[in-house]
This record gives sequence, C-alpha cells and structure tokens, in this order.
Amino acid sequence: MINTLKKIFGLGPKVDYADLVKQGAVILDVRSPGEYKQGHIKGSINAPLNDLSTHIAKLKKDATIITCCASGMRSASAKSTLKSNGFAQVHNGGGWSSLQKKI
Repeated sequence: MINTLKKIFGLGPKVDYADLVKQGAVILDVRSPGEYKQGHIKGSINAPLNDLSTHIAKLKKDATIITCCASGMRSASAKSTLKSNGFAQVHNGGGWSSLQKKI
C-alpha cells in the first residue's frame, strides 16, 4: 500500500528533473488554461487534466514526460492516465512552481 502511494504521488527515488529536461523531456502542465496563464514553466505544454485524452495523440509514446499542476494531485492523475495509455517514461513533477526550481 505504501509503495503504491509513493508511486502515485511520485515519492519514489529522487528524479533529476534538470537532467531529464536537458535530455529533451516534455513538461506537461495539466492545470486549467486560466491557471496556466497566471504562470507556467517556459516551454511547457498546457493540457488540462479534464481534456488530457485529446492531447494524448499529440504526444510521442517514447518521449519522457514530466507532469505538473498546482500541487501534485492532478499531475499524479495525469501520470497514471499516461501510463495506462502506454507511455513508459512519465514522472510526476508535482507543483509547477517547485518543479521550476528543480530545473
């Protein structure tokens, strides 16, 4: 149970987000367009969680994807959705502002 929760919320082994971005990882911000307009990571893609299914076809399944949102809850859901749709390299970056400090 604990390990499952850690995986869902991205609390497993430390991830070097800066290195992933340097290697071409896609940052997928799953907040609403209004939240995104108020501030976001430069170069990130806005794909609101409730519309994620329409954006999945635009993403490459072999790409490394880092999901983010306001606090980490929606990004955890997005990670789960992407994984269940065949995306192998997906990381929950948590809140966008804290992720920005890590990259």
